[in-house]
Amino acid sequence: MVSATLSEVAKFLKPGIKTITVDTMAEAFIRDNGGVPSFKNYHGFPYSLCISVNEVVVHGFPGDYELKDGDIISVDCGVYMNGYHGDSAYTFAIGNVKPEVLKLMRVTKESVYLGVAQARDNNRVGDISFAVENYTNRIHGYGVVRELVGHGVGKELHEDPQVPNNGRRGDGKKLKEGMVLAIEPMINLGTRDVKTLTDGWTVVTRDGKPSVHFEHTTAVRKNKGETLSSFAPIEVAEQGNNELNSSYYSTEVSVEA
Repeated sequence: MVSATLSEVAKFLKPGIKTITVDTMAEAFIRDNGGVPSFKNYHGFPYSLCISVNEVVVHGFPGDYELKDGDIISVDCGVYMNGYHGDSAYTFAIGNVKPEVLKLMRVTKESVYLGVAQARDNNRVGDISFAVENYTNRIHGYGVVRELVGHGVGKELHEDPQVPNNGRRGDGKKLKEGMVLAIEPMINLGTRDVKTLTDGWTVVTRDGKPSVHFEHTTAVRKNKGETLSSFAPIEVAEQGNNELNSSYYSTEVSVEA
């Protein structure tokens, strides 16, 4: 349901759309299909989606901002259905986005799958964290946000363990088959430094450079993680809606650890 909602979002994102329109559409779609938006009123968060544009890292408020050519927009969606929460995020390019930002999007998406590959029985949380940080920071030089982390997800939206995007192999809680984690790299084009705005929610990069966020709900399995959310239908929708950038960042990546 989360992936289906993000696919609906992908179909109509374009310059001139207000971000509040995206939120309204998504809430209606979720409720029409028997779900409840997980984020709505969660600790006082007033919307169904977290919509974060350009330098906003996460937890952005939908509003009257109209998307512009060259923007990137991260849409984080949670749905409660059948007693469980699903949680996934995807960053979209609007129109003609700069090549260095498209590369950041591609690398961040690839890092999700590197993290997922480490979500296997008897590994530790730090193995996921190291895989993400090593690829995005040590290899590509991007800033890895440390103040915000992934998490367990299931009957509650946020459960133990926390899943940082930086760390050392072999550190942290041991993973067991059947655990479910939200693996969600938040990666900045510039430095890792962030700040929270006066609304108490919106987190932005301190240097004003773009940030990218991708997230999969992932089950720990014997040999590697299994993504329970899917980017595939989102990619199909975005390719139809924005062919300009699709060949650069839209192919789902399968990477070996």
